[in-house]
Amino acid sequence: MKQNSVPILSLKNIVTFVNQKTPSETMILKHLNLDVFDGDFITVLGSNGAGKSTLFNTIAGTLPPSSGQILHAGSDITGDSVEKRSRFLGRVFQDPKLGTAPRMTVAENLLLATKRGQRRTLALRQLKQNMPAFKQATVSMNNGLSERLNTATENLSGGQRQALSFLMATLRRLMSCFLMNIPLLWILIQVLN
Repeated sequence: MKQNSVPILSLKNIVTFVNQKTPSETMILKHLNLDVFDGDFITVLGSNGAGKSTLFNTIAGTLPPSSGQILHAGSDITGDSVEKRSRFLGRVFQDPKLGTAPRMTVAENLLLATKRGQRRTLALRQLKQNMPAFKQATVSMNNGLSERLNTATENLSGGQRQALSFLMATLRRLMSCFLMNIPLLWILIQVLN
């Protein structure tokens, strides 16, 4: 534990059930406590059904905890919406089809990601002005994504969609927390190189 530091994310005594009020109701997260500090890199390992996705869904706000408290930088976010949490939380899903808009192009998905956590109004989208930055960002993935900026996301390979999802989650670099529910070693290696 780091001294004199407020965790960027804290889970306090979190209990989360799935299939509530059904015969298959199950407690998945059982009084979980976790503090994540700036700079921490935490890996959650477990077999299928161990609760990894449930943990991420609880943190992201798509599955509210039955009890306990979630704090971001000391502020209680337990009741905050997914949209409100997206201001500081980036996420890459296990399923490459989630996290992107399939009928929008790669560039349009990236443009949408630049607006994450911001209030949106009716305005020209300014896609052309952003194309050089999108080209530069996608070249770093080294998987042909940079040549497919005008391709609908639904026409990408699974690996390209996950790479796009990763870029969308990290594009603004204002996120203090990232949830990655996939084996991303190859993407991280590409980015770090």
